[in-house]
Amino acid sequence: MNVTERFLKYVSFDTQSDSRSDQIPSTPGQLILGSALAEELKGLGIQDAHCDEFGCVYGHIPPSKGCTRPGLALIAHMDTAMEMSGANIHPRIVENYDGGEIILNEEKHIATKPEDFPSLKAHIGQDLIVTDGTTLLGADNKAGIAEIVTLAEFLMANPDFPHPPVCILFTPDEEIGRGTNHVNLEKLGAAYGYTVDGGILGELSYENFNAAAAHLTFHGITAHPGYAKGVLKSAMLIAMEYQSLLPVFQTPACTQDREGFFHLNHMEGTAETATLDYLIRDHDYGLFLARQELMKDCVDFLNRKYGPKTVEITITENYRNMIEHVKAHPELIQCAITAMEQTSITPVITPIRGGTDGARLSYTGLPCPNLCTGGQNGHGRHEYVSCQAMEKVTELLKNLVRLFA
Repeated sequence: MNVTERFLKYVSFDTQSDSRSDQIPSTPGQLILGSALAEELKGLGIQDAHCDEFGCVYGHIPPSKGCTRPGLALIAHMDTAMEMSGANIHPRIVENYDGGEIILNEEKHIATKPEDFPSLKAHIGQDLIVTDGTTLLGADNKAGIAEIVTLAEFLMANPDFPHPPVCILFTPDEEIGRGTNHVNLEKLGAAYGYTVDGGILGELSYENFNAAAAHLTFHGITAHPGYAKGVLKSAMLIAMEYQSLLPVFQTPACTQDREGFFHLNHMEGTAETATLDYLIRDHDYGLFLARQELMKDCVDFLNRKYGPKTVEITITENYRNMIEHVKAHPELIQCAITAMEQTSITPVITPIRGGTDGARLSYTGLPCPNLCTGGQNGHGRHEYVSCQAMEKVTELLKNLVRLFA
């Protein structure tokens, strides 16, 4: 089975995670895919491959003869994002892409246009896997899984190919910040690793956002609208006022590179109770803390205006910028660059405007830069991945493990 065939197989599993669930993993589909992946790895000869009760998949490939280097982890996540459905995905291969508009769904008038997504121009002549416009695709991160499993198949069939112990880890719930909550590093047995969870071919990242989530609850007082004067206190209007207090241009749509933001990603309410959920992001830790303080100051202002405990806020930090822990291991960066050059891939070193399991693992003692998968436009209906890019990433991984032999 080649990397494209594997990818098409994996996206047939509905593994969308759910931040509102208290189950582990958050959705049952992740356990189903995890079990299937463990069986596939066993079928390749990886005898200890298994999916544990938390939905983490482990497998170990012994080193080639004479290799005494420590274990190298290759990591990807099984879940897909909450922004759009990951169920009943209908992928289609656009062969020899001509650089024009791609009709995803003629009936619903959905198309992926190069003027909206300029990265398409880099894939002219390639075979692109796209959606039917009603779901995301799942290249984030099933492309990474397909590339790692295809590498595993090669290494098991070619045990003399130089490589260190390769420690495979597939995690659940990365998209909702829980991917590493139950990872057993002792069982994984690696000294360092890479997440294969990036985007465009050549992307290499070893810094990322500091991340937190803020949940706000607004308490109002209901009244008959005909007799509400002096009584009604609308939680929804106070929530809208809260949003207006935050910097208008510090949102994802207005920022780039290392610029941070506040992102309102969920809201609901009535006149009596309303809630807002935000993502807080910044590469600079000092600015990250300042963003949290600003949100708290806005709460204090509204409580002075409307009365104590009108607004309540809870802020939970999710992960930190990995750079402080990865830069202490320059070999990881140089080996990734060298492996790309050996694969005729131009390295594109860029900060992640997001996070990975590697960010959290780096803070637990397992430094993990992030490598490309070839996928683009994750989390939405316009997501796509190049078949040729996935093949290139598989070759990149071969060259990478050889450098650690």
